Amino acid sequence: MNKREAEKIMGIAGASCIAAAVCIACAGAAQAQAYPSKPVRLVVPLAPGGTTDILARLMAQRLAESLGQPVVVDNRPGAGGNIGNEVVARSLPDGYTLLMTAPPLVINPGLYKKIGFHPLNDYTPIMMVASVPVVLAVNPAVPAKNVKELIALAKANPGRLNYASSGIGGTNHLGGAMFATMAGVDIVHIAYKGSGPALTDLLAGQVQMQLSGLPPLLPFIKSGKLRALGIAGAKRTASLPEVPTIAEAGVPGYEATSWQGLSAPAKLSAPILSLLHGRLVKIMALPDVQTRIVELGAEPVGDTPAEFARFIRSEYEKWGPIIKQTGARAD
Repeated sequence: MNKREAEKIMGIAGASCIAAAVCIACAGAAQAQAYPSKPVRLVVPLAPGGTTDILARLMAQRLAESLGQPVVVDNRPGAGGNIGNEVVARSLPDGYTLLMTAPPLVINPGLYKKIGFHPLNDYTPIMMVASVPVVLAVNPAVPAKNVKELIALAKANPGRLNYASSGIGGTNHLGGAMFATMAGVDIVHIAYKGSGPALTDLLAGQVQMQLSGLPPLLPFIKSGKLRALGIAGAKRTASLPEVPTIAEAGVPGYEATSWQGLSAPAKLSAPILSLLHGRLVKIMALPDVQTRIVELGAEPVGDTPAEFARFIRSEYEKWGPIIKQTGARAD
């Protein structure tokens, strides 16, 4: 083969590669233009009625209006959220199956020996919808009026103060364990079968404290039946602006929040990801959507896919060591 023939062959090969790339790009654009052409399923890995489910239904309604196709909420509770998370991880990345992502996605891999998904590899993060403040509250019979006084009380009475949670391995349990570790105190974890019984015993004084999502505790804090000592998030909440964060009140670096967002199976195409995120940006900007999220005791977020992905990674890396330290297991 002479030089001219080789150059001719290389030119043909190069042109073929360019043509193939153009075809792929056109196919992606055509896919986005055709999407959606049928109903979209939004999987909620938790039971109906909770904050995650309510937010999912709010997003589903508005997405349906924006996309021109029904968005059907599909509750798949069980195994602490594992069933629903796995359903989405094994679905096609075509934009027709979405996940209402919540903390069990990053917590459960440390709690279960066998799990059918990986929080970092099996999903395409789209947007965090809301952050739910977590509050450290005590029964009024506890003499501590702030976080520093609570820490001093716990250090003076090791193993005598206890905190309630909605179950082993939840954010309430692990948030309390992280507080104990970072504050250097010995407090006893009491696990309940749900947040309702835990709150009942907290109000009755059967347990002294609880780290919990703010919405169910807020009415009792407002009425004086519970005392809020600190907000577990990175900033104060508008619902209780006078209550400092736990970090600023005596445990620097402490942060534990609940959150909800939207994800899709891994390898969702860039055009569909861009379309979905763009529609969600417009939805999150609607005043009634913002108002409804705040009414639930949550805070609207509306970040980028890259920001949400970084957040999910940081949560996964944070909770793993805490779970290992507590020895918590769910199976």
